[in-house]
Amino acid sequence: MSGHSKWSTIKHKKAKMDAQRGKIFTKLIKEITVAARSGGGDLDGNPRLRTAVAAARAANMPAANVEKAIKKGTGELEGVTYEEVTYEGYGPGGVAIYVECVTDNRNRTTAEIRHLFSKYGGNLGASGCVSHMFHRRGLISLSKSAIKNEDAFMEAILEAGAEDVKEEGDTMEVITSVADFESVKEAVAALGITPEVAELTRIPSNTVKLEGKAAETMLKLMEFIEDHDDVQNVYANFDIPDEVMAAAQA
Repeated sequence: MSGHSKWSTIKHKKAKMDAQRGKIFTKLIKEITVAARSGGGDLDGNPRLRTAVAAARAANMPAANVEKAIKKGTGELEGVTYEEVTYEGYGPGGVAIYVECVTDNRNRTTAEIRHLFSKYGGNLGASGCVSHMFHRRGLISLSKSAIKNEDAFMEAILEAGAEDVKEEGDTMEVITSVADFESVKEAVAALGITPEVAELTRIPSNTVKLEGKAAETMLKLMEFIEDHDDVQNVYANFDIPDEVMAAAQA
């Protein structure tokens, strides 16, 4: 779990830098469009869309862009037709990798993702080869120093539906079901705490320890997959030493 959480933190910090250049907008627009198409344009009745719009606002996306993406999803405006595609495979050391994409050209995306896997010591596998290892959950990660009263914090999040709480160094990780994610996030916000990470994610049931060259190659593979325009999310079950993760964040 620790490797996953650290990668999420790195990813979010990089996303903030990407947002300054507008790079992240393309991925957010795709997610908003697909979410609106699958569940409608009402934020109150569409949790996926609500989460996507919240991410767009956090990245300072103009409201007009958000509204246009929603209308393209609901069919009120013409736009590109996107489809959701997932890829499963293995990285260095047998690490399981699960990739979620939104694309307007499946053949192109498949070829490019396959190339990235092979270039960095991995290979694509058959559908279903690793998906069973990843479980859909809510993850809220925050600095322990932000918690002013630990008893009040624990009481609030457990009452809101938190499933598990773990300490990882200076970080507190709160795990929730998908259904209770929003209520737990609101409980954290009500305590005046701003999480470092608050997302619906896929948490691996087990991890693979990597060190040395294999760890460095794995992080390069993750970074290049994340950076692909069609990739919305990538999950992996690696456990990598803190110093290697810190170097990746630099």
